[in-house]
Amino acid sequence: MGAVGVGSAVWGIGIERFLFTVRRHELAVLPPGAPSLTVLHLSDAHMAPWQRRKQQWIAATAEAVQPDLVINTGDNLGHEEGLRGIRSAFAPLRGVPGFFVHGSNDVVGPSARNPLLYFTGPSGHQARASSLDTPAMDAFFTDELGWTDVNDTAARRTVGGFVIDAFGVDDAHRDWDDIDASAAALDRVRRGRWWQVPAPADLTVGVTHAPYRRVLDRFTELGADMLIAGHTHGGQVRIPFSRRALVANCDIPLDQARGLSEWHHAGRTVPLNVSAGLGHSIYAPVRFGCRPEASVLQLVARRPEHESRADSV
Repeated sequence: MGAVGVGSAVWGIGIERFLFTVRRHELAVLPPGAPSLTVLHLSDAHMAPWQRRKQQWIAATAEAVQPDLVINTGDNLGHEEGLRGIRSAFAPLRGVPGFFVHGSNDVVGPSARNPLLYFTGPSGHQARASSLDTPAMDAFFTDELGWTDVNDTAARRTVGGFVIDAFGVDDAHRDWDDIDASAAALDRVRRGRWWQVPAPADLTVGVTHAPYRRVLDRFTELGADMLIAGHTHGGQVRIPFSRRALVANCDIPLDQARGLSEWHHAGRTVPLNVSAGLGHSIYAPVRFGCRPEASVLQLVARRPEHESRADSV
């Protein structure tokens, strides 16, 4: 038993946390007959400046995927100087349209904590956490990369010929989310300017760092065609080959804490992608049964309604 424990620790700390992988999913969410759209979903990099292997892998993946759109669900920084690493990692994404929201580790630095407490429920908040340079990170994302901030707001962009409405919230784990403000902004986006004729979007995306039920439910009510989240790290330590995480650090069902699933609410079923993320706190440098990941979402056309009905008969 001792040998198994030591071997597991060596694997989780020294090997698996560097085994970055791309998780690919196909989502039928675009209008019938539309061409496909490639989305790169990045989350939870928790970047420290010395993590060059992670920086190089993200940059190489971005160049290889050549996405049409990037969605970043927060917790990019893991150190006061983490933006240096983020600049290097995200440099190939300059000019690619994107949307982003914050996690708490885009605002305050990580702190040491007892990992066993995660089994008692979502983690609490440390009173003495260092402040991070959030404005500098946001300026890099918006001014240099060309991404759009959707923290507690909404925006419309045209990507690959598709009109996309995205709306999001700030970190729900810290209760920083203001879904009413986001809903009001989405309504303004949908109505357009007073001189414009309102036009429906081809795709509506709900973006959150932490996938709390209250957020996912409200996003679904507001008409999101797909839901994108991070935060959970997929559990970070999992029983190998199990579909359920041991913990999720929020109230999402444990079998939906990683990967693509379906969210059901108010008579609607919406695809939900929860990224297991690219990193970990510098105070918990381990991954076991849960490789660090980026998600590539291939958005394809929905099948015409008459075809779906015919197939079901």
